[in-house]
Amino acid sequence: MRVAKFFNLVAALALFAFVGTATAADPAQPAAVLSNTDCVKCHEQPPKDIAAAGGKHKTEVTCQDCHVGHPPKVKKPIPQCSQCHDGKPHYKLQGCLGCHSNPHTPKNIKFGNNVTDPCLTCHSGQIEQLRTFKSKHTALNCSFCHNVHGRIPECTQCHKPHSNDMGAKDCKVCHQAHKPADVTYKSDTQSKMCAACHGKAFSLLTASTAKHSKLACVYCHQNKHKMVPQCTQCHVKPHPAAIMAKFPKCGECHSIAHDLNRWGDAAAPAPAKPAAKPAAKPAKPAKK
Repeated sequence: MRVAKFFNLVAALALFAFVGTATAADPAQPAAVLSNTDCVKCHEQPPKDIAAAGGKHKTEVTCQDCHVGHPPKVKKPIPQCSQCHDGKPHYKLQGCLGCHSNPHTPKNIKFGNNVTDPCLTCHSGQIEQLRTFKSKHTALNCSFCHNVHGRIPECTQCHKPHSNDMGAKDCKVCHQAHKPADVTYKSDTQSKMCAACHGKAFSLLTASTAKHSKLACVYCHQNKHKMVPQCTQCHVKPHPAAIMAKFPKCGECHSIAHDLNRWGDAAAPAPAKPAAKPAAKPAKPAKK
């Protein structure tokens, strides 16, 4: 019995030595490589975010292109943005996560009402317009209007339309957001659009019996806001030279273009003030 146990022990030791020798002779096993399908087993949300709005993070890189390892082998698996993004002024800004809060949806950007400088690193044309054509918009931060990246607000969010039937899209026919006071317009712009600001001129014109009342505002004020034409642009030689020499200004006889030849009830001239009486001479001192 003891002899049998002894032979079994020897056989086991021999087998162990054989297996050890065979294992040592085998080539080293390759290191395990992670793939996207491995990541999603534990990290469910990031792949969903990338699939929904990953941009180039979806189409041009994989999880492993950014996250080059995994704990415990790699202590810091979260990369710096500058690992890939460099070579442009925008990429030199600090605090990327202040705007790009989720790197898996990099262009879903939200920020507060006081952001301007980061925007200028990409949107230089807009700031040039704001600075060249001064308006109240010039004093605003970019994010006052664009509080979500890529969002273009409707003008009526802050501004009342010129007329009740005017839609938000109509604003852009005359106004550009980054130079709103530099107004240009088309030849078919309706006079009611002008009337919202120029009510007195519009009222006088519509009440007038002259031919000007049949014309649209843009017929005379062409193409650009505050363009005031000369009467002679239409009325080339309205009177003989002698009359024009004596009365060079049309308005001396014709009033204003919006109320031609109707001067209204002129106010009676104020009565002339009586001439001031000369001050009384001081009395001469009595002779002693």
